[in-house]
Amino acid sequence: METARENTGRTFMELMRVPVQFYRTIGEDIYAHRSTNPLKSLLFKIYLYAGFINFNLLVIGELVFFYNSIQDFETIRLAIAVAPCIGFSLVADFKQAAMIRGKKTLIMLLDDLEDMHPKTLAKQKEYKLTDFEKTMKRVINIFTFLCLAYTTTFSFYPAIKASVKFNFLGYDTFDRNFGFLIWFPFDATRNNLIYWIMYWDIAHGAYLAGIAFLCADLLLVVVITQICMHFNYISMRLENHPCNSNEDKENIEFLIGIIRYHDKCLKLCEHVNDLYSFSLLLNFLMASMQICFIAFQVTESTVEVIIIYCIFLMTSMVQVFMVCYYGDSLIATSLKVGDAAYNQKWFQCSKSYCTMLKLLIMRSQKPASIRPPTFPPISLVTYMKVISMSYQFFALLRTTYSNN
Repeated sequence: METARENTGRTFMELMRVPVQFYRTIGEDIYAHRSTNPLKSLLFKIYLYAGFINFNLLVIGELVFFYNSIQDFETIRLAIAVAPCIGFSLVADFKQAAMIRGKKTLIMLLDDLEDMHPKTLAKQKEYKLTDFEKTMKRVINIFTFLCLAYTTTFSFYPAIKASVKFNFLGYDTFDRNFGFLIWFPFDATRNNLIYWIMYWDIAHGAYLAGIAFLCADLLLVVVITQICMHFNYISMRLENHPCNSNEDKENIEFLIGIIRYHDKCLKLCEHVNDLYSFSLLLNFLMASMQICFIAFQVTESTVEVIIIYCIFLMTSMVQVFMVCYYGDSLIATSLKVGDAAYNQKWFQCSKSYCTMLKLLIMRSQKPASIRPPTFPPISLVTYMKVISMSYQFFALLRTTYSNN
């Protein structure tokens, strides 16, 4: 019994634990199709849709506040302050919509990855799962901390500040302020009951947006890590294959298996693009504007606002870097397959084997990648372009604001 447990490595569900558990806190169960409790699944769905209806009403309030603020130059700074929050909210909304629209593709993708996942400890050592998992965990921990820190500070700082001033510093009144700039069709601060109801309503909306934004990217990180691991394993198998000239049948059978395996990995990449391409397009467009507006707030605000917006700035920059880093890793590991195939002792093999190997090399020269529409494949070059674009917007905004 103990030997069997020792020989069993980490399961795919253990790698998926963080995004799956966080998603469930907002009512999204990506493994609902496996549930044996239909009532629980229904309650999760009701909670999810009710949460997003509430969240989108708050986003409408932010948009109205933004529109009212840009009508007068005196209040334009308030519009700049709320703009990055609107961008974050819209991206979170779009990511969740993409997950719902592509639910069948997501289920197929995760099921295929689970089937391909190495089950035994010995196999996982061959695949170098531990090395890939270490990097993945570090990235997940950093991004999760930043994302939750952003939503938490924006949500609860006003209440904590007002409580300290009222209870410990001797202020006569409790300042009823919210963490986000939102227009309401009524006075949401006229009494404590309405204020606290709306305060927790906004806090839940912020948490839901943060989790929707966070978990879509965590899923991407887990999936791309797995695909990169498989490409890396294909490369190792190809490079280490002995290519014995006396065993042509075995060589061809080996290569057929590798080609099928490689083709399966490429199809998984297409599923990833089907799921993420449009949401990542909006993500990168919004990220350029978000980083610009947040940087402006950091240079034009008080110390406490600077600290809050610095957390937001780090979250936005880390999120863009994370996606670009994994996009770059996917390109690199898929290109490595062709290099590994060429490094074989193929000159000892038959002509038919060499022809098949040549086709594999030709296919690997078109690397697997994450491709938003109208964008080049995502890589670290994309990150530099987003940061450069953000700086250009920032410089234009500073110049325009200072001239007025």
